Amino acid sequence: MMQQLVQMALDLFDPPAPEKLEPKVPSALDGKALAATEIRANAAGSAAPLQTLLAPASFRHPQASREVVLGHAVVAYALQRARRRSIGFTVGADGLSVRAPTWVTLAAVDAALREKSAWILRKLDEARERQQRLEHARIRWQDGAVLPYLGAPLRVVLDPGERVAGALRTAGEGAEAARQLHIGLPGVARPEQIRDAVQAWLMRGARQHFTERLEHFAPLLGVRWTRLRLSSAQTRWGSARADGSICLNWRLLHYPPSVIDYVVAHELAHLRVMDHSPRFWDTVRTVVPDYAALRRHLHEEPAPLWD
Repeated sequence: MMQQLVQMALDLFDPPAPEKLEPKVPSALDGKALAATEIRANAAGSAAPLQTLLAPASFRHPQASREVVLGHAVVAYALQRARRRSIGFTVGADGLSVRAPTWVTLAAVDAALREKSAWILRKLDEARERQQRLEHARIRWQDGAVLPYLGAPLRVVLDPGERVAGALRTAGEGAEAARQLHIGLPGVARPEQIRDAVQAWLMRGARQHFTERLEHFAPLLGVRWTRLRLSSAQTRWGSARADGSICLNWRLLHYPPSVIDYVVAHELAHLRVMDHSPRFWDTVRTVVPDYAALRRHLHEEPAPLWD
């Protein structure tokens, strides 16, 4: 019988995994308490600046089908009916999604949202802040573009005289020293040409760096890896298969070496323990004692967006 091939994956947290909350469905309903909250206009004669200051925050899911006021905010959420026993909330990059049993009334859904409004608003604020940071960090592909490389800024320099396919150099000295990536393209190069050239350089560097770290950690963990594949996946950082194949996302090269080490050790540890049980994390800890802090860094610091 052919041996079943098992695979474990490490999710990529750009965007972050949606956070869920499963409140209980209210058992008793009060018609007045469950009435939809209305947004009331300011009294006549109020100054426009005051209206702006008092206007509630707004969160709107792209597939929103219903709206409710929670504390200081108007929240338009996507509602999906499902065969389940409780109302479930998911806050992700798009906003609030709600899954509710078919028999629960809309008033009961809104009541459950109000009951957990503090949690929902906190997660919506965090998701919006994260998205704003992502947009701010979006790479603009032009001469002088800056991107993180091994946890530090790297400036792209278009250099028509550069003959190799990307050369890493240091400009300045001491505290003023700055890393530059010289790309053999003219100043009139299109953004997509610059992006592709930088990606090709990063992928070559990623394969070399990952291979070195796999060779470092594999003997320490007492495992043997057989093949390395680079990934451009949008949903995961890496995966490991029982046959020793390791897949790692080349965009990890944006992160500090210690974070990359955590991901490499994580995947190699799966060659010993194909789950996320306490025994698995104990295995990771033997080679990366501070894995929890590095894992948190990977969660909280998203990789920059590539146009």
